[in-house]
Amino acid sequence: MEDKIGVFICTGYGIAESLDIEALSKVVTDECSVPFCKTVDACEGPALHSINEDIRAEGLNKVLIAGISPRRYTHDAFPDDLIVEKVGLREHVVWCQPPGEEDTQMMAEDYLRMYIAKLQKMQPLEPFHPEETINKSILVVGGGITGMTAALEAARTGYDVRLIEKTDRLGGWLGKQHKSVPTKPPYRELEETGVDALIAEIEENPRIKVYMSAATGGISGAPGLFDVTLKPAENGDGKTLDTFRVGAIIQATGWRAAEPRDRLAYGKVEDVIRNVDLEEMVKNHGRITRPSDGKEVKSIAFIQCGGSRAKEHHSYCSSICCLTSLKQALYLRESDDDAKAYIFYEFIRTPGQYEDFYRRVQEDAGVFLTRGEVTDVTRDEDGGLVVTARNTMPGEQIQVKVDMVVLAAGMVPNAADGEAIRALEDAKVTATAGESEDQRKEAAEKVERLKPHEGTEILNLEYRQGPDLPALHYGFPDSHFICFPYESRRTGIYPAGCVRQPMDGLGSRDDAAGAALKAIQCVEMISRGEAVHPRAGDKSYPDFLMQRCTQCKRCTEECPFGVLNEDEKGTPLLQVTRCRRCGVCLGACPERIVSFKDYSVEIVASMIKAIEVPDEDEEKPRILAILCENDAFPAMDVVGRHRLRYNPYVRIVPVRCLGSLNTVWVTEAISAGYDGIILIGCKYGDDYQCHFIKGSELTVARSENIREKLKQMAMENERVELHELQISEYERLPQIFDKFMEVIEEYGMNPFKGM
Repeated sequence: MEDKIGVFICTGYGIAESLDIEALSKVVTDECSVPFCKTVDACEGPALHSINEDIRAEGLNKVLIAGISPRRYTHDAFPDDLIVEKVGLREHVVWCQPPGEEDTQMMAEDYLRMYIAKLQKMQPLEPFHPEETINKSILVVGGGITGMTAALEAARTGYDVRLIEKTDRLGGWLGKQHKSVPTKPPYRELEETGVDALIAEIEENPRIKVYMSAATGGISGAPGLFDVTLKPAENGDGKTLDTFRVGAIIQATGWRAAEPRDRLAYGKVEDVIRNVDLEEMVKNHGRITRPSDGKEVKSIAFIQCGGSRAKEHHSYCSSICCLTSLKQALYLRESDDDAKAYIFYEFIRTPGQYEDFYRRVQEDAGVFLTRGEVTDVTRDEDGGLVVTARNTMPGEQIQVKVDMVVLAAGMVPNAADGEAIRALEDAKVTATAGESEDQRKEAAEKVERLKPHEGTEILNLEYRQGPDLPALHYGFPDSHFICFPYESRRTGIYPAGCVRQPMDGLGSRDDAAGAALKAIQCVEMISRGEAVHPRAGDKSYPDFLMQRCTQCKRCTEECPFGVLNEDEKGTPLLQVTRCRRCGVCLGACPERIVSFKDYSVEIVASMIKAIEVPDEDEEKPRILAILCENDAFPAMDVVGRHRLRYNPYVRIVPVRCLGSLNTVWVTEAISAGYDGIILIGCKYGDDYQCHFIKGSELTVARSENIREKLKQMAMENERVELHELQISEYERLPQIFDKFMEVIEEYGMNPFKGM
């Protein structure tokens, strides 16, 4: 189809008062040879109706709206078959630059050139639809409270569900509990768990097929096209129970109790047990007895964090331990009015309205609560236990004699054991503490080799980057904990409940409902050929020109989401429905074989080249700022709303992720005469996260390539700067630009100008 490009220049919002609109129109029609250019008084709300009428009347298929920020438009503002680009003259130019000045006008004209050049290179999007029909059923792995709730929520919404449980009974940990903490006002009385009712509802629902004593033997394919093989959970010896296809997967594999070995006599003294052991005792026998002699227990010392938060175990809070101890103290008190419960803690955590339950336990005269550090548990001469604690609230060391000690064992996610993770942890230790340099080097290489395989073989994914969801050092499958916590680094697979983070039964139910909705959203969006978060609704997808592929494996290794498998030669095998459209593969490829129809090395390069770079004698430097679209570029909107001035010599090009940066953009910008380049991506690390997980970190790793290119061009390294920024730090952007301009003034203009 022949391109019919149209440009609408908005004159409202103070734009006409700041810019020469006639000159802007001439840039469009005379310089860029776009035949249709029209000025409009507004470009949002009711004004969009008039713009869309003009689009239809003129038969336009590519449109540029030069007015307000692109973030001000909804997905349905324009027809689906129309290619639309928006440039924020208001936020990014007139609100940040003095009106009527030459530099302000030059900036606005450059942005028109850039986005017209982009439109000219863009092609219509054709949503990806595989040859096979997208399957919309959902696999739930794990039959605890989270798995059962997720299965029911999906089934109630009209989706077929396969639910697998590795044991011979549904219910998980909640099914092993005697009672639950109160979940509704007035938060005073213990409640039934409700597990039996859930199991009955599962068994009666025709949309849910349950597999007991089963595990995943292998999962291949991609969202909408996952092929699952089931095997017996124990002693499978290669036997297959069933094979089927699903569209999305919810991992609800739960948790296991920490094993605080060698802490406070656990494992050495029989009457020192964990909270889960006490729960099982009450559930199965209805009374509390000492393991050592079977006598009725009259007193218990509950020790919070029970060694499980020590550095050699895990330092995070497990969320429900305090509530469990309060509940179990009531078990003891309800069994005997004369029984005594002692609770030693560093901090009592009963968030939200659970505080009312805490107060209810405090009112019980038979429960003694004190902050203090338990230093020792010893056996007394008569067979009892003596608990010694220091730094207590009374301000002195105290001792209490009890029949039993219960350690509040923390939660460990059922996604953090297995040979791969243990081998990785051992290699990490050896890499830093090995006896010889060779040993440390070998271990460091092993760490790099095993990193993609962090996690266990619970799902048994046939992914190049490992058999399960990548895990953090605590073992919880990671996603993006700020913006989309239900997502994982494997598209279409959603961890939920205590495998995702510690939580109680009520939280697990809510989490399960959220994961079910995400799974449904995934299969529906993929069936329409759309991407899921964070580029939700994006209909583009990568195309690989395989004739030029050198099998360097950079794309398969660097993809944050495991989109690409490999054949035996190392050739990337694209699984489109796994893709999040971040473009990291585009930035990784030295041969530039990866492109999207609306985002490619050529498209961004054309934007960079479209900007007019003044000659050296004009003394007007040009700085190229490549900004991530997720934080840094939206932060420019906030800069505009706050009317913060920034250097008029900066030209901003947004990219999907800084990890999609291809070094050719840097070399071409320098060759075109740009005096410096600023790269700004998301912050990464424990407190903030790149929206595409590894994009910013990859740019840091690739910066050596950029320095090498600059060296070859005899240019200073200082002409390229890399920054991290979160959207709330918008005020830093003008400062970054100003300080960088000082660096450029020190080194002088780019000697490539005019060449």
